[in-house]
Amino acid sequence: MDNEEAEEQPVTASPLPEDASATVLYLDLLEAVISGRLIEDPSIHPQQKGYNPDCRRLGWDWPQYAHSMIGTERLRSLRLSVEQVLREGVPGDLLETGVWRGGACILMRGVLAAYRISDRKVWVCDSFQGLPPPDAALYPVDAGDKNHTYAQLRVSAEEVRQNFSKYGLLDDQVVFVEGWFRDTLPQLPVVQLAILRLDGDMFGSTMDALRALYHKLSPGGFLIVDDYALPGCRAAIDEFRKQHGITEAVHNVDGVGAFWRRAK
Repeated sequence: MDNEEAEEQPVTASPLPEDASATVLYLDLLEAVISGRLIEDPSIHPQQKGYNPDCRRLGWDWPQYAHSMIGTERLRSLRLSVEQVLREGVPGDLLETGVWRGGACILMRGVLAAYRISDRKVWVCDSFQGLPPPDAALYPVDAGDKNHTYAQLRVSAEEVRQNFSKYGLLDDQVVFVEGWFRDTLPQLPVVQLAILRLDGDMFGSTMDALRALYHKLSPGGFLIVDDYALPGCRAAIDEFRKQHGITEAVHNVDGVGAFWRRAK
């Protein structure tokens, strides 16, 4: 090959899709990292080992290193919900009850950062010691629940703070609330919520959050239920909706999670 044939050709970048702005690319990457999809992070769930893309999409496993177990579809749905309340100007903060390693809250803070929103907070509410033992006397539906026995579900507040820091997202817009929901949520100094995301698995944890916080959800705000497919959680949701005459349609996300918007 002579020098003329070997002459280097100029490199031209392929054009990005019209919607692939820096904001979209950042949030797409954030979702992929938080879920463990980017590195195909294997599962540590007792019944689901290894990396299975379908299980990760639907949140059916427990990632070994990733910061969320809710799956890529629920993460995307959460992101779209936050973007919608920002776009429509629905007032209020963003709050999750039951955060595990913090991934969903990290995503919510990331959306605020991406759109340069500085007047909303992300409330990170958890016992930071796993799920509570079931109180079968008060909530018979929870009898026999074994989630409190799984060490994999116990993540300290300090570890979650460190996870926020890894993304550069730990600041004064992130508020940690540590303790059992029945003790902390009724005292929470939150005036309005635009997003209320429940991830308590059990009847008791779900009902405690609803009773303490639902009345603070703004009209047009999203009530997101991570565990609607679980019998205890669904029973709490259905009972609360019936008690309070809530008729807004419940929308399925991925066969497990669901949401509705509070009527305007």
